[in-house]
Amino acid sequence: MHGAGNDFVVFDAIHQQVELNAEQVRFIADRHFGVGCDQLLLVERPTRKDADFRYRIFNADGGEVEQCGNGARCFMRFVHDKGLSQEGEIRVETASGIIRPRLEVDGQVTVNMGEPRFDPDQIPFIASKQALTYELVLEDEVVEISALSMGNPHAIQYVEDIETAAVARQGAQIEAHPGFPNKVNAGFMQIVDRQNIRLRVYERGAGETLSCGTGACAAVVAGISRDLLDPTVQVATRGGVLTIHWAGGGMPVWMTGPAENVFEGEIDLG
Repeated sequence: MHGAGNDFVVFDAIHQQVELNAEQVRFIADRHFGVGCDQLLLVERPTRKDADFRYRIFNADGGEVEQCGNGARCFMRFVHDKGLSQEGEIRVETASGIIRPRLEVDGQVTVNMGEPRFDPDQIPFIASKQALTYELVLEDEVVEISALSMGNPHAIQYVEDIETAAVARQGAQIEAHPGFPNKVNAGFMQIVDRQNIRLRVYERGAGETLSCGTGACAAVVAGISRDLLDPTVQVATRGGVLTIHWAGGGMPVWMTGPAENVFEGEIDLG
């Protein structure tokens, strides 16, 4: 499946037992020797009473992560198309809390992504105090970032042109920066106007992807926090357009975008 070009291998772990190690995840994610994907998603039974399903995410490097917004939309589309639920909105357990994807009449999916977190301890990010922006020292330069969590950590910087931004070089350095103990997703945002941005994201454990849902949420939140953007913003990624809405402090972030099934199959991991 894919959500705006961010592609996934999705496993039904309700009707079959799925136990994957890091080596198997890397094999499945390999675009030459496996199936190929940015992340691998597991649809499981919930472990808590206030959820309908459990959602687990593994990056292409084999590591399990807390959240993936584009994957959440594909998760909703998957459980609906497979007849696992006919509800228009479901409660999904993730490692960072409950999210509530909703299937729209036009086939797109809206997800309540929860409140953004700015406290450095909750990102996590090593800083003496919470601030709107921080200076991050890289190998040969210093960049200004906004740091926040959308269930997973993000470092957002503003660039004049995302086509010429040093996404590969800076992204790798930011991802592994010692200031982020659990690594971080590096976002590069170009502001077109108050209602439109362009975005590229270097995702931890996956490299640059065509789209990143939580990255789009984080970028819009960072821009609104600095009074650079309006509450509803169209985010143009290389894989498609996402609509992000945030009413401000204490309110959840809403994300709407596509979720597409590409093909189905079987794989022998024996």
